[in-house]
Amino acid sequence: MRLHVFEWGDPAGPPVVCLHGVTGHGGRFEQLAAELPGCRVVGLDLRGHGRSGYEPPWDLDAHIADLVETVDALGIGRASWIGHSFGGRLVAELAVPRPELVECAVLLDPALHIPPPTAYVQAEGLRPDASFATLEEAVDAKLADGTLFTTPRSIVEAATEGNFEQGDDGRWRARFSRPAVITAWSEMSTDAPPYPAQPTLVVLGERSWILNDVPDLPNVEVVTVPGGHSVLWDDFDETAAAIVRFLGTK
Repeated sequence: MRLHVFEWGDPAGPPVVCLHGVTGHGGRFEQLAAELPGCRVVGLDLRGHGRSGYEPPWDLDAHIADLVETVDALGIGRASWIGHSFGGRLVAELAVPRPELVECAVLLDPALHIPPPTAYVQAEGLRPDASFATLEEAVDAKLADGTLFTTPRSIVEAATEGNFEQGDDGRWRARFSRPAVITAWSEMSTDAPPYPAQPTLVVLGERSWILNDVPDLPNVEVVTVPGGHSVLWDDFDETAAAIVRFLGTK
């Protein structure tokens, strides 16, 4: 499946491909793209998310095939890859069969492995309908769910406006397929892939609910920021600065 694409920056610049986590969308990387004006920054809506197709299968193999098909269609060969959460898992998965596509990797609090009991709780939480009477109500719910610490309300407002749609019943829902996301939690509970062999930056949230045990490898650099799992929201300045510095050396 060819995925829906957001593009920013210099079309002739070095490509940077960005992958969001579950329930997110590619447009979330717009703020980061502004820090990389000399690059061709591409944000993808994963299968089952945003404005990409929602049909199955939703397993890891399907996601990797989607990524390859989409970058091929865009004329992108070797690129820097940035992935948050489930997107980080996909970057690590891609680097195994298609290492020629990965110049370097940036894993933002990656969900390389989620313990099955935790994945079960996350998947169960998606079964009920999550809808809101207004976008403001959706923003309030996100800010109150305990996963964000210092994220400005304006960031959540922009993300909500960019990825919610109003249904025939008048209620607002995020653009994602619940079966696709539930399947993603199942996939994240499987054994983790190895860390990429390419130069890799890992940005961890000090208060993240995901427990990442990063191996001591010569090609892997670890930066820890004070906030939670959403490192580009709680700690945008620190995270963006680490990414800009890392990509500037590659």
